[in-house]
Amino acid sequence: MKVKRKIIEIDAALCNGCGQCVSACAENAIEIINGKACVVGDIYCDGLGACLRTCPKNALRIIERDAVPFDGQAVSARAHRKNRESKLPEEGLPCGCPSQTAQKLISSPAAKDSQLSNWPVQIRLLPSDAAFLMSTDLLVAADCTPVACPDFHRDFLKGRVVMTGCPKFDDNDAYQNKFAEIFRTCDIKSIIILIMTVPCCRGMPDIVLSAMKQAKINIPVDIVTLSPEGTVKRRIKNAA
Repeated sequence: MKVKRKIIEIDAALCNGCGQCVSACAENAIEIINGKACVVGDIYCDGLGACLRTCPKNALRIIERDAVPFDGQAVSARAHRKNRESKLPEEGLPCGCPSQTAQKLISSPAAKDSQLSNWPVQIRLLPSDAAFLMSTDLLVAADCTPVACPDFHRDFLKGRVVMTGCPKFDDNDAYQNKFAEIFRTCDIKSIIILIMTVPCCRGMPDIVLSAMKQAKINIPVDIVTLSPEGTVKRRIKNAA
């Protein structure tokens, strides 16, 4: 639930990406993303403004707006995660997967038809405090949907951050808890849940909707069901 409170606002046009505000923020609420300082989550910003005096460009200011309350426990949990990740081997996860480092992708001429803007994409690998999740539109896609739908990038992925997973094989409780944390902290604007007609996909909408209840937040949700041939069989708008 949002409340009106003081919080930091960063003017990207003035920011030169020096990173001095990052060092000054004891709550680790600020990161440099694509060369600019960004508040990675309202829940991490206490709005006290210790970072303001460090900015050589006066790009930071304190404003008052509706935001989720500051959560000291979330700050501690984030600090613990960052400390743990910093001690992992260079290759990232114990399995050797390099996707421990979340990143926003920039399209290249070689992938002109790709609409993928984030990495990693798997629900269980994507950090719930990734900066690219802030104030975005989300696509929650069952693992089989990109294979079944030839126009997946154009019709569903464009302009959205994607999270993929399989409710049959993965930990549904872990999924729900991760989505609830994202919904509490990231100000998600809308969600499309993309599933198949097969029974094992039916758990995905339940996970997302239950996570919204857990987070005590309401987000516009559309549920789209595809056939194995990739055609849309059903679309439920405003399912929440």
